[in-house]
Amino acid sequence: MGRPIFTISLDFELHWGRFDKYPVDKFLSYYSETKKAIPKMLALFGDYDVHATWAAVGGLMADNLEEWKAYSPSILPAYEHQDFSAYHWVERQQQLFPETLFAPELVREILQAKGQEFGCHTYAHYYTCEKGQDMEQFRADLKACQKLAAEKFKVNLETLVFPRNQYDNHAIAVAAEEGFVTLRSNPRDWFWRHTEKRSIVKKLFRTGDTLVRLGKDSFYPLPVSSIDEGPVLLPTSRLLRPYVGNRITHHRRLARIKSEMRQAAEKGEVYHLWWHPHNFGYFTEDNLQYLKELLGYFTQLRGDYGMESLNMKETAGLVRKKAL
Repeated sequence: MGRPIFTISLDFELHWGRFDKYPVDKFLSYYSETKKAIPKMLALFGDYDVHATWAAVGGLMADNLEEWKAYSPSILPAYEHQDFSAYHWVERQQQLFPETLFAPELVREILQAKGQEFGCHTYAHYYTCEKGQDMEQFRADLKACQKLAAEKFKVNLETLVFPRNQYDNHAIAVAAEEGFVTLRSNPRDWFWRHTEKRSIVKKLFRTGDTLVRLGKDSFYPLPVSSIDEGPVLLPTSRLLRPYVGNRITHHRRLARIKSEMRQAAEKGEVYHLWWHPHNFGYFTEDNLQYLKELLGYFTQLRGDYGMESLNMKETAGLVRKKAL
């Protein structure tokens, strides 16, 4: 039996991850609360000695629009639906509200926190499976993110999380060529495949599976890889959906997560929890308290089963060690 592992990854986006869905001016307090919540999340991770990967949209590293434009790639995504393009969105805005887009001070806090990996969520929330874009445009996006991270923060980005969980073999190959050795992948269930093909049925199954089992086991043995196979793909287990006012539903979701965590611990397998920091933008203190509850439960599993908290880079490191 392998070592049980608890992995956390966060899709750190602010409005870069929502520009094509919501008007920014309606969510100013939401992002303000999110930015206040992030240091509190980091403090909780420190209190419970929990490691996590923060996959950030590259724009968050910039101080302002001028710096973001200076590092933007010369080759931009040519989506058939231009609303998917952050560049198109920026040009159409009469007022940008930079506090919803730029957060270099939070990037520094993450980099300074023990056990926290700073990863990549592409430069401009790039969708690798949408029509019109191509892999050279994707490559340019990744290069822009790597350049800003290296020049401003002296960081080499090694872990990539694909926006909207969209990826295919071509995107994986380009990511590997651009130096990303750890990638996040989706669960094995049919309703998590081809996330670019949106359907109400998939959405219903994903939501329902947070309450009752509708798919396969969410935990899994540590992946097996050979040295020459390319990047390590680490599937997610469960999205930590936020508390939004219904305690009965939320307690049921937490109970399901705890049950899955325990089963992973008992079997010596990996449990990979993920969410967006902005998910805590509403009911912030409630969501932080629920996170504290989950981290406390992990502490129990650490004591009972030796479950270990590792970020994505550390978990992938064990995969590579096994391959030697």
